[in-house]
Amino acid sequence: MYYSMKRTLRPLYSVLLLLVMAATLTIRVVVQQNGSLQLKYEFSPVRTPKKPVFNATLLNHAAVDIGGPKLKQEIDDLLEGNFRTRGRQRTFLSSGKYHIDVKLRSSRGTPLQLRSPEFYRLWLSFRRYLSDWSRNRRFYSDAMSDLVSEIRVPIDEFNGEKSSKGRYKSCAVVGNSGILMKRDYGKLIDSHEAVIRLNNARTTSFEKNVGSKTNISFVNSNILHLCARREGCFCQPYGKNVPMIMYICQPAHFFDYLVCNSSHKAPLIITNPKFDVMCARIVKYYSLKRFVESTGKDFGEWGPSHEGANFHYSSGMQAVMLALGVCEKVSIFGFGKSKLARHHYHTNQKAELSLHDYEAEYDFYRDLMERPEVIPFVSDKFMFPPVVMYH
Repeated sequence: MYYSMKRTLRPLYSVLLLLVMAATLTIRVVVQQNGSLQLKYEFSPVRTPKKPVFNATLLNHAAVDIGGPKLKQEIDDLLEGNFRTRGRQRTFLSSGKYHIDVKLRSSRGTPLQLRSPEFYRLWLSFRRYLSDWSRNRRFYSDAMSDLVSEIRVPIDEFNGEKSSKGRYKSCAVVGNSGILMKRDYGKLIDSHEAVIRLNNARTTSFEKNVGSKTNISFVNSNILHLCARREGCFCQPYGKNVPMIMYICQPAHFFDYLVCNSSHKAPLIITNPKFDVMCARIVKYYSLKRFVESTGKDFGEWGPSHEGANFHYSSGMQAVMLALGVCEKVSIFGFGKSKLARHHYHTNQKAELSLHDYEAEYDFYRDLMERPEVIPFVSDKFMFPPVVMYH
């Protein structure tokens, strides 16, 4: 009886098997030039996970730039030449006397007179750059897809290479955390096609831990602001041929860019403000999410706990975002903290900056590695590369 049941069920199993095969295979009939027919079997592509449904309230709060009105006023003042009310830009005007800035110097190292033809040309360029940057500072979901043309293409052209307009095969983003001193990652870091370092962190005497190769120097404009005060605007600890990518922290730093760009041999590239806005939204999203889930408080109470209008992503976070757009594989080193390690491996700084939410950024990195489909504000057309974080 058991044997007869098996024989009865066999046709049913065969039908089910055929149905499964039909669902997973596509049969194409191809007519060759000689008139014969050829059957081609193709497996249907594996479907990627669907984008999750995001919390609309969380997205809306993350999209609000609470520092926007303050920034707009600052830009308007700078475009009108009103430096007196902007305390952190007074160094350009020699304490507001409108004569000579004792710190701002030309690429030749000579002080710039504010009423000189040279300063006037600088001023016109400054207004043009700042106006364009301000006008383009808006959200654009496809910003990641433009990074190859904005970053790699000009670097390849500088190096005399014909750009493939494709991504680097592999990239290492090297952070500055003191945890790097616990591992000898130097050779592994240098094995990547492109190595991206942050904020001019020195490698000398740390090669065993952090490597020595540098293809891209990624900095915030505060770093260039300090470099602009040096003789010849020196800001190339990795060599004069290493390109520098920079995001603008303060709009007045366009002065520094204009002064330094003329003497910088390698490309000095400012990130697209649309890319900056995307990074800001993503970090705020993760910070808001973490705040609400951990405290149970309302979204509206987030601001006072996170520096309000001064809240900002870290240089490391944007460097990782940059690598996602220009690299096929991304390795992250020197991100994280330990009670036994210094904040930076190359300095004695111990405290973290309060205007960054590092814990929220770590949540973002975990999603990058484990479930990138849940990262908001990035176009569905963009494919995140595989990411590995080394601790």
